Amino acid sequence: MTSTAPRPIIRGTKTVEEKRQYDYSKGVLPYIPEEVDDFETEATRYLNGEWPTEEQFIMYRLVRGVYGQRQPDVQMMRIKIPGGALTPGHLEAFGDVVSQYAPLKKGHITTRENLQVHFVKLADTPHVMRILGDAGLITREACGNTVRNVAGDPLSGVKLEEPFYVAPYLAAYARYFVRHEYTQALPRKWKTSFSSGGDDDVVADIHDLAFLPKLRDREDGGEPEKGFEIRIGGGTSIMPRIAWTLFDFVPVTEYLKAAEAAIRVFHRTDELRKNRMRARIKFYVDRIGIDAFREEVEEEMKQDWAQADFDPTPWMELPPEMIDEPPALVPVEAHDDPEFLAWRESNAHPQQQDGYYAVYVALPLGDIYAHQFPVLADIGRKYAGGIRATTEQNILYRWVPEGYLFDVWAALKATGLAEDGANSITDVVACPGTDSCKMGITSSMGVADALRSSIRSHGVDDPAIKSLHVKVSGCPNGCSRHHIANIGFHGAATKGDGNQVPAYEVFLAGNYGNQDPVRFGHRVKAKVPAKRVPAFMDGILSHYQSNREDGESFNDFVDRVGTAPFEELAGQFREVGALNKENLDTYIDWGKTILYKLERGEGECAV
Repeated sequence: MTSTAPRPIIRGTKTVEEKRQYDYSKGVLPYIPEEVDDFETEATRYLNGEWPTEEQFIMYRLVRGVYGQRQPDVQMMRIKIPGGALTPGHLEAFGDVVSQYAPLKKGHITTRENLQVHFVKLADTPHVMRILGDAGLITREACGNTVRNVAGDPLSGVKLEEPFYVAPYLAAYARYFVRHEYTQALPRKWKTSFSSGGDDDVVADIHDLAFLPKLRDREDGGEPEKGFEIRIGGGTSIMPRIAWTLFDFVPVTEYLKAAEAAIRVFHRTDELRKNRMRARIKFYVDRIGIDAFREEVEEEMKQDWAQADFDPTPWMELPPEMIDEPPALVPVEAHDDPEFLAWRESNAHPQQQDGYYAVYVALPLGDIYAHQFPVLADIGRKYAGGIRATTEQNILYRWVPEGYLFDVWAALKATGLAEDGANSITDVVACPGTDSCKMGITSSMGVADALRSSIRSHGVDDPAIKSLHVKVSGCPNGCSRHHIANIGFHGAATKGDGNQVPAYEVFLAGNYGNQDPVRFGHRVKAKVPAKRVPAFMDGILSHYQSNREDGESFNDFVDRVGTAPFEELAGQFREVGALNKENLDTYIDWGKTILYKLERGEGECAV
């Protein structure tokens, strides 16, 4: 099962005592210039052919947040945004990076609240790190077999259902485990989330480790005790699993110790290192059972290391991005612009605090262009009290006075970001796919863009349609979280007239983000050619609207009728036809100009 043999520790780790001395006033995670100097030296050595092996350098740079792309000689850089919390200065710094070092002049928000920039030359990556570091952002351990970015509910602190404000504890967890000796070379990546209560948009149940805040009554009748329910082993991709409950309640004074114990068990689990494709913690818990795993964790917490003080207070100082500064309320003026009213209805939601709104900015496919960053930063300074990146690949402004809603909309409209329907069916979520990812099979961004247009053409006046979530992944790994979408797609390939054709497999009736349990969608036994996915989507929606019972939700409808009607519908699009001039487009993926050919490289996630 497990072994006590030591594991490789990557240079640059810090002891707990050293980390207590960091200055946390500039950002959640401290920027250490010497680390970037070291990376620049080693990257130069690599470019000069001085590293022993390619694989060793890949492992080294991944821990620094630098990930190889599908295209040779360029990198994707991932920036950790713990809890998705941002400042206007962060947005401006990222905009500077995009302007100077991203050939496509755009950045990307991921479904785990990271920021990404693509097509960066390796020699330029240290410059990017310095620009971001000066603003309080780092790339450290955003990739690789590490504790990845810690995702958080963007509404934490402004929703009634939250038992207590989790941001300080999220920050403490992120700080405690970054540069930790046991998190530099895990069997595989380790994804963590902090929920806040009510609708769980961060989706605790698909994370390796998840914290849900709880209050427990004290026997002496004093103030309720703060703590967390801890879940473990969730995940999508190969063998999707809903997380198991590791502990029903762990006091806040002990949650870091419990987390470290679980990570230590994971770190020394030999069998997982033999097959990196099946090395996530979910595989281990699934095999031995949650009770046996809990016993290992409890035994680990009896060891000498666990007798230390795990009070999170030294790491709980809130940085600027987690300190809300609400603007004063201003008079509300009436506006009758139809576009504004539609945007307000779908994108602006009252907070629990009277007069203030949480405002979502729908970012098409999660992309932000260089000229839009200064505008988004300016809106944050003038009209909001906080900014968050969300797991739906959007931006959220917190604490916007109702009297400023029109001003926010007008500023967004001027820069092309005033689309209504944030977090609804038209707000399609997609991973980069073959645009940049080595593991991509299809152009998920291309088909997602086409779906955004076709769904609007179908019409979204029906509330039951408007509330659906659509997600597209370029491969089965599920970076878009398509397994839990109401309608999800992942890339595949099918055969045509002597050539390959880009296609998609389909999942229906997944669920997340509300009071109902998280669940994975039903797999439809069919492959739909990529260019016919928008027409297939129209068929799905029409079939539901024409055959549902009164008040029947989409998921309930699919549960009732099963997948057979949708497989029959998919059959209408299955035959690709001959490869000729009239039908050439079917053999070309979205956004491409050459015949499709499955070219899937070795991804670096499992290095």
